[in-house]
Amino acid sequence: MRIAVIGSGALGGYFGALLARDGHDVTFTARGQHLDAIRANGLRITGQTEIRLAVDVTDDAGRIGPVDLVLLAVKATQLEGVLANLEALVGEQTAVVTLQNGLEAPSLVADVVGRDHVLPGVVRVYTRIAEPGVIDHMGGPGSITIGEWGNADTARVAAIREAFASAGIPSPVPGDIWQDLWCKVMLVVPTGMLGALADAPLGVQRTDLRENLASIMAEVRQVGLAQGVDLADAVEQTLAFADQMPAEATTSLHRDLDAGIPGELDPLVGGVRRLGRRAGVPTPLFDLGHALLGRRLG
Repeated sequence: MRIAVIGSGALGGYFGALLARDGHDVTFTARGQHLDAIRANGLRITGQTEIRLAVDVTDDAGRIGPVDLVLLAVKATQLEGVLANLEALVGEQTAVVTLQNGLEAPSLVADVVGRDHVLPGVVRVYTRIAEPGVIDHMGGPGSITIGEWGNADTARVAAIREAFASAGIPSPVPGDIWQDLWCKVMLVVPTGMLGALADAPLGVQRTDLRENLASIMAEVRQVGLAQGVDLADAVEQTLAFADQMPAEATTSLHRDLDAGIPGELDPLVGGVRRLGRRAGVPTPLFDLGHALLGRRLG
């Protein structure tokens, strides 16, 4: 399978390396010191997975040409910058898997390449860039869940799941890919926002601040329900999942905001607010959190 990994950071570098090791024709995009290090020393995965590969890497996605599969792994804040080159990668049968946190990426990508090419994806893995050219795999399921826009069971999705499985990437079959996406948002966005506001890791949020966390999650549920997504028991299930996670866990949004970096505040927190406004669903806690964090950032 010919694959383009757009964004070779913590997610794209990890999953792309697994696919390249399994024999797929993978081209990566990267920038700056990360690009220079991969060109000079290859791409390394350390930690729970150990890989070192010489890979094809470029800072110009437009030169890659049409591929079978695009793994769109840039952060949500970088998405707009890569959309212009995306059409050059997409042929008649190309699938584009969106791996961004948040809710808006599939629609933004579909506006450029067409909905038929887009497979919404949900990633569950703990990775980080340890240094330029090196990705540290710290844990988690290491999975990518994908589905067709309308949840149809298609041959291309089956083929991609088979390729993932062969490379050591679990790819669960979702009952509803949108439900899976919203459930991840229900965990990542409220814990990121509340964690930054209260300077509290997950262990504090799920105990001392549990009612506050549940109330923020409930706003996500109401917005999702207005989109037609079945989230009836999602708050309870998400809290139960959070109870099993490390007490010291924090999200990248929390860490960025603590460092004075806006990070994905707008695509994540702002994204829930925008969808709520369009659906006529009030999101007062998200409105307050967005305003307070925006004020902190100046």
